[in-house]
Amino acid sequence: MNVLSLSMEGFRNIDTLSFCPGDGVNVLYGDNAQGKTNILEAIWLFTGGKSFRGAKDAELVGFGRDSAKLTMRFDAAGRQQQATITIAARRSAVLNGLPLPAVTKLTGRFCAVIFSPEHLALIKAGPEERRKFLDAACCQLRPAFMPVLAEYLKTLKQRNRLIKAIRAGDQPDDPLLFDTFDRQLASSGAAVRRERRAYLEKLGDRAAAIYDGLSAGRERLALAYETGRDTADALYNALQASRQIDQRAGFTTIGPHRDDFDVTINGSDARRFGSQGQQRSCVLALKLAEAALLQDACGEQPVVLLDDVMSELDASRQDFLLNQMTGWQTFITCCDPAMKDRLHAGFSAKIVRGSMEERTL
Repeated sequence: MNVLSLSMEGFRNIDTLSFCPGDGVNVLYGDNAQGKTNILEAIWLFTGGKSFRGAKDAELVGFGRDSAKLTMRFDAAGRQQQATITIAARRSAVLNGLPLPAVTKLTGRFCAVIFSPEHLALIKAGPEERRKFLDAACCQLRPAFMPVLAEYLKTLKQRNRLIKAIRAGDQPDDPLLFDTFDRQLASSGAAVRRERRAYLEKLGDRAAAIYDGLSAGRERLALAYETGRDTADALYNALQASRQIDQRAGFTTIGPHRDDFDVTINGSDARRFGSQGQQRSCVLALKLAEAALLQDACGEQPVVLLDDVMSELDASRQDFLLNQMTGWQTFITCCDPAMKDRLHAGFSAKIVRGSMEERTL
């Protein structure tokens, strides 16, 4: 899967920009706030997802503009395709000349994985960030997981609402209603846990191999899912047993929404004991392993987007990303212009105020 060309109009600080990237490593360099990340963000939107920076649609439209337009030609499913995304009051998309009912329908047509500095929260922050990563990766790999996860979260919200109503005295304690929610939560929750665990087992093998390359074999990465049992009966029984505890706490205290997974380097917790470079390498390994699993599933390599990835990595880890990641189309943003000189083969361009200068291929 390759991006063949990208055109942007009125997107963020980019007035107009068109370019044809290389099919290997593409380095976009320049000072901060020039538009490097905006280019990666535009490519990411063609996965059907929202901005990885958490931006609302209105924030994607350039100042003084009514709308923004993105057009991308790409290779996927053995043929060249073209998609256009228009951003105004809402986003709309056209794929190969046919309007789509929603931009989310691009999901699975074009695949990419993204690393941005915010993703360091995967290691540095609490369990919620790691759950979000797992769920997003599972949904992209297997879209049928989306309604299962949605059902679990919907039922969880209903159960928590019931708990709060009972605590406030607005509703009597109703064991039958609790039982209904517990059975629904156990069924969908067990499915969520099975999906996450199966995915993490595959991810761990790939991430360990990638981290081995990043660290030149000096360090070993391992992942482990920390959770209760995966069966619906076990989760139902646990929910029943925790009902009084939940009512005192004011929310559901057990279930997949409380799960976590451990990330260790040479057996030590990466969050507590890893250096800045090691933590960044862990996240990179997770994201690249995610890309490898997508390739296994769809038979094509997803595009890899690495935003501000080079800082705090030593020279050997930088060289691995620049020159040893063969077989992937990769976009790397950085501030240091020396990175383009260390790139053995590929596309590079300097980004200045939303424009490309000094392009080389």
